[in-house]
Amino acid sequence: MRFLTRAVALLTSAFALAGQAQNLSIATGGTGGVYYPLGGGMAAVLSRYVSGMQATAEVTGGSVANLQLIGTGKPYLGMTMADATLDAYKGQDKFTGKPVPVRTLMVMYPNRMHVVSIEGAGVNKIADLKGKRVSTGSGGSATEVMAFRVIEAAGLDKDRDLRRERLGVAESVNAIKDRKIDAFFWVGGLPTAAITDLASTPGVKIKLIDHADLVPAMNRKYGDLYVQDVIPKDMYRGMDADNKQATVMNLLVAHQNMDEKTAYSIVKAVFEHKEELVRVHKEAENFKLENQKKEASPIPWHPGAVKYFSEKGIKLQ
Repeated sequence: MRFLTRAVALLTSAFALAGQAQNLSIATGGTGGVYYPLGGGMAAVLSRYVSGMQATAEVTGGSVANLQLIGTGKPYLGMTMADATLDAYKGQDKFTGKPVPVRTLMVMYPNRMHVVSIEGAGVNKIADLKGKRVSTGSGGSATEVMAFRVIEAAGLDKDRDLRRERLGVAESVNAIKDRKIDAFFWVGGLPTAAITDLASTPGVKIKLIDHADLVPAMNRKYGDLYVQDVIPKDMYRGMDADNKQATVMNLLVAHQNMDEKTAYSIVKAVFEHKEELVRVHKEAENFKLENQKKEASPIPWHPGAVKYFSEKGIKLQ
């Protein structure tokens, strides 16, 4: 009888684990950014093409919150920035004492740091942020992580030198329209819908503040996570010149305990149905096999991802 009871318990546990593996949430970001619509498209692709899987996209505070959700061990995928992911993996900064056993599924697309102001706010360079009302991103976002690093590299103190707010991109746009803040930080894909909205607002002329010169200092302290990059002047209405800025890569990640078959099926579905994701947001065009390489992610790759990419001739181990 004890044997039968134990067998039933094991079968129940196995079914529960199987259910977890096939029903998952994709932790994305706020509604004004790129993670959320792209995550919604990804959820539709996984639900349509991975047998038995039901995936949904979840609005969150961003990368840090997503990594915390991964850390719960519940069935989550997370869209995250490489710098915040490394912090989570190592158990440092916002994850001090609470490392997350996270693994890379794929490199997604480059995330561009936007330092946004408007004409008349008196912000023409990073140093001009001193004494200004500035949003450094919502709490729980990797925008906040990277914003602090840009501010630090510029020789400013985030607490003493700025009158700081913690707003998501949509809230930041509304606040700057209402002249409640003078500038804001946002790390996102191109174009970011909320910034397109700001740039198209009558009577508003946006200014994107150059800061690519700070990348070497950021990399000296935090590792080679950032690259000097450019947002072209035709990206947002009203830009007078290309914006020289810092970029970090976006990753799709999962808990190390996700089973290999599920991880493999997720990566396979995303790459084999990429054209459906491009229709959702053009940043999916950057989901490229050639971008999947060991040095592109600062944390280990999931065995399921390794298996898929090895079939495509890419060695990650």
